[in-house]
Amino acid sequence: MSSLGLQLQDYRLTTAEILYHLPDHPMLLQSYIWQEYDLAPRFPELKRFLDFWTREIEGKLHSVVVAHKELIKPEEFSFCDGEFKLH
Repeated sequence: MSSLGLQLQDYRLTTAEILYHLPDHPMLLQSYIWQEYDLAPRFPELKRFLDFWTREIEGKLHSVVVAHKELIKPEEFSFCDGEFKLH
């Protein structure tokens, strides 16, 4: 489905910063950025990805920070008090 179609179904652009332990050096953390359209507050796509991660990837998860943003929303505008023309 297109990104517009997903947004019309209340999906929002979701970004997650995933910190994980390096398999060969468990004291070191690596950062991975994941971004997809997802449904807040349950985030089924992110949960599916994290389930895949724990099953298939050796790096143990440390933490996940999630942010999401509505891209389609009512128009926000304000009227201007004046207009200046240059040249």
